[in-house]
Amino acid sequence: MMTTAAMPNHNVAAIIAAPLYMLWNLFSGFMIPHKRIPIWWRWYYWANPVAWTLYGLVASQYADDDRLVKLSDGIQSVPIKLLVKTVFGYRHDFIEIAGFLVVSFSVLFAVIFAYAIKSFNFQKR
Repeated sequence: MMTTAAMPNHNVAAIIAAPLYMLWNLFSGFMIPHKRIPIWWRWYYWANPVAWTLYGLVASQYADDDRLVKLSDGIQSVPIKLLVKTVFGYRHDFIEIAGFLVVSFSVLFAVIFAYAIKSFNFQKR
């Protein structure tokens, strides 16, 4: 809705939003874990609202789980919380920060939407 409010029509909004969503999904930590993202792109990971949403979901569900899971070799077992911390870098004590940032991004996008609706006028006379 933010891009729709800031653009002159829905076609332009779709053209602008598609690459933005693609980059958000690519650098959210789902396809490429944030530890494997090149160092010069990590800033985009930390500024990504999808990454913080995924961080909050995974950390709240699995970062304090002590159940054992077998590794891909089929022999060794490790606790899920250790696997989540070592592979993805998600810590359970970051849940509050992730929640705060998800709410902050929502408020930011709502403010941008409200400002765009109030200020921009694309009517032709």
